[in-house]
Amino acid sequence: MNDLTLIRKNLFRKKLRAILLTFSIMIAFLIFGALGAFYNVWTAGVDLAAANRLITVNRINFTQDMPIAYYSRVQSVQGVENVSHANWFGGYYQDPRNFVQTFAVEPETWLSVYPEMVMPDDQRAAFITDRTCLLVGADLAAQFEWSLGDRIPLNSNIWQQNDGSSDWDFNICAIFDGAEETAPSNYAVFHYEYYNESLAFNRDRIGWMVVTTTGSDINDAVIREVDALFANSSAETETTTEAAFNKAFLEQVGNIAMILLSVIGAAFATILMIVGTTMIMAINERTKEIAVMKTLGFPSPRIFRMVLAESVLLSFVGGLVGLGLATLIVNGAAGALAGFLPGLSMPMDVVGIALGLMLALGLITGVGPALAAQRLSIIDAFNKH
Repeated sequence: MNDLTLIRKNLFRKKLRAILLTFSIMIAFLIFGALGAFYNVWTAGVDLAAANRLITVNRINFTQDMPIAYYSRVQSVQGVENVSHANWFGGYYQDPRNFVQTFAVEPETWLSVYPEMVMPDDQRAAFITDRTCLLVGADLAAQFEWSLGDRIPLNSNIWQQNDGSSDWDFNICAIFDGAEETAPSNYAVFHYEYYNESLAFNRDRIGWMVVTTTGSDINDAVIREVDALFANSSAETETTTEAAFNKAFLEQVGNIAMILLSVIGAAFATILMIVGTTMIMAINERTKEIAVMKTLGFPSPRIFRMVLAESVLLSFVGGLVGLGLATLIVNGAAGALAGFLPGLSMPMDVVGIALGLMLALGLITGVGPALAAQRLSIIDAFNKH
């Protein structure tokens, strides 16, 4: 009988206890895998931000708008490569529950500052020339089963047209996808001119500007000059890098990272105590058995390795099952949440961290019992029994 067989039989000699321990570890890695995947896609905007892309908003709050005249003034700043602007439109399709993330943009410059929006050349040209075109992300189109040529209405509970209607008609003439899998394609954009000319109120205002510089090394200089243009004005600005802006926006929702770390940390601390205590009890139950093995010639280092391997094997069995279930849950949720969390999947970095945690959990919970078994005296063991 080889060591692997002995390890397996010792680990599962009490099946109920082994099942409960495996289940506990499985739950911990199920939580870790699922939350890790959601956190990865939630923070994708920070990771995908271009190094030379800046965001300019009203200093009071990013929900406050600015005069459209700011747009042409920023274009003249030295070091600025491209400038575009956008307004939040929001809106919904047919039913208020069918929320559609929509922005009114300057079409040609928007595609210049966001080159990761990929589409066929003919659709790009159609979006630029058709004032009523709605450029739709692939995930959003899949969510509502839209296709090229569809004529759809979007209703806004914020913006009304000058005829009093809150229904805006659009022609879907282009569908874009992200250059990278995690790049968002769950939103839509349309012509700012169509939006501005139809508005019943608040015309000639923009929500924010997107600025690309000739190089990330001059970002700070451009930021200072842009904000200096509008210092002491009625709408002072605040310019930051896109990564910093996205991070600040996420933090307004809440410190997701701290929440996830707290949940995962509590789960692993609990599992560590349960598995560690149970392994110590299991070794204590086998004191006489270990003494017999030593009497038969099993060296202490071999016994140490066998006991430690039991803990590591238990950790990997429960951890791999939990990670597998988390992957199934994430893949199942990806379709339903495509419009809200595009690119949801189980990232390889989460898998790698999970495997490392499985090994660490097995070693931490097993090293104490393994040392106790290695140091066990044959005489003392038989005297106790």
